[in-house]
Formats: sequence, structure tokens, C-alpha cells
Amino acid sequence: MNKTLRTEKLFLTLLLGSLSVAGYPQDLVILHTNDTHSNIETITSGRNAGYGGFQRVANYFDKVRHENNNVLVLDAGDYNQGTPYFTLFKGVTEVMLYNAMGYDAVCLGNHEFDNGQQQLADRLKKANYPTLCANFDFSKSPLKDIVKPWIIINKGGRKIGIIGVLLDLKGYVSESGRADIIYKNPIKIANKIASQLKRVEKCDLVIVLSHLGYDGGDRENPSDTELAKYSKNIDIIIGGHSHTFLEKPVLIKNRAGKGVIVNQMGTANVYVGRLDITF
Repeated sequence: MNKTLRTEKLFLTLLLGSLSVAGYPQDLVILHTNDTHSNIETITSGRNAGYGGFQRVANYFDKVRHENNNVLVLDAGDYNQGTPYFTLFKGVTEVMLYNAMGYDAVCLGNHEFDNGQQQLADRLKKANYPTLCANFDFSKSPLKDIVKPWIIINKGGRKIGIIGVLLDLKGYVSESGRADIIYKNPIKIANKIASQLKRVEKCDLVIVLSHLGYDGGDRENPSDTELAKYSKNIDIIIGGHSHTFLEKPVLIKNRAGKGVIVNQMGTANVYVGRLDITF
């Protein structure tokens, strides 16, 4: 892929999806990242040399916000670990940058736990954005009352429900790092909350921020494709963890035969995802 094309994908319209929801026309632009892994500076080596970097992403966010009234900025986890910035500053730098870039919501990834729950809780207290994870019981964790299962954001007169889900941390996080938190099935939890958001809260759109991985799971330890397949009332899944780059969103039929948009944007801020939603 040549450099010109990649630049266009980063700075212009990266991905374009369309979702029809009953009602009057109303545009919403969703910008999303995942697995940025502390890549704060532009990548200097390898096939992605010259790409990435938080400043480029921030400039793109500003451009889209200038051109559109209703912009939602989301991240699907693992914004920590991967460069000396995390080693030296313990993840605080990333939180401060996400504050400055105006993220609306972020879900937890497994690497956020790398320095333990207490340190994670301490830096999340500095965040201006909500951190989401619905399928873990944090009642005995320092993360209690800091991590939320879901939120509702109003954009352009529409109610948008956002849920966070995270994979089982066994095999990814040390036993001490995941002590006193309990994993629950993401499909069951996400479906229960999505039903509440649609039926009780009357949300116009339900988004899942997922750090499950794109595919290869099962119903007990699902990936995004399983979550979409066995879902109901979920409209969009924005994924992370597997570093999958999807050139265009994938549409997967749910239990009711309706299409669920699934998207993921690789890693290291090389690409930013964009979904243009028409209500």
C-alpha cells in the first residue's frame, strides 16, 4: 500500500458506515481508536514508519469536529504499554493526552492492568472521560465506583448508549493483577444492558466498546463476531485486542436477523476509524 493512500486513510475519510434508524435524518460521526499502546510519537521504523502519533490523531479529530456538529470519539482499550512512555510515566501521560483530545468514552483493555489495579485506579481518577467495563465485578477492587458498565451520551438530540466489555484476563494479567475481580460472560451482560438501554432508557443507538478480539472465540469466551451473532439490541461493536485492521466495517446478522456493524482499526494509531451514521 503506497504512502499517499495510507495518508488519505488516516487524514480523510477512513471508514464509512451507514446505519438506518427509524426517525428523522440526523448525522453522527463516530471516530474510534484501539490498541494505541502508548505510541505517543510518530512511528520511526518498520513498515509503518512515518505514521501514527497522538498529534496527528488529535489534528484529525479537530478537523472532523470543525466540519461536523455531532462527533463521538471512542477508544476500545489497550492504550497503555508498548513504549518507554508507559514504563517511565506509568500510564498517566496517555490519560492526560486522552483528556486533551476529548475522548467521550474508553473501555478497559488487558494492558491497562499491567501495573496493578491500584495504580490503574489512581490514574483513572485523573481522566475526564468515563472508563467502561460491564462484564467484571469490581466490588472488591480499587476500581469500584471508577469504572462504569455503561453510559448514555446525547448528541444532536439522540440518546446513544455505550457499553464496555473486556475479555477474561486469565493468561493476560498476573494473578495478583486480577485478584478480587470476577469475569462474567460478555454476551449475557451486553445483551441485558442493551435491552435496558433500548427499552427502558429509549436509546436511539447502542454501541459496544469491546476488548474481546475480532474473531476466534466461542459463546463462553466470545470475540466480536460471536457477540454480534448472539446479540439483540446492539447496533455497533467497536473492537480491540486482536489488532485487526478492517478496511471496511463488517455487517453480521444478530439473533433477530438484523445487521450489527463491527469495526476495528489495527494498532498503534496508524489508522483512525470513522463511521458516519444517518438516523
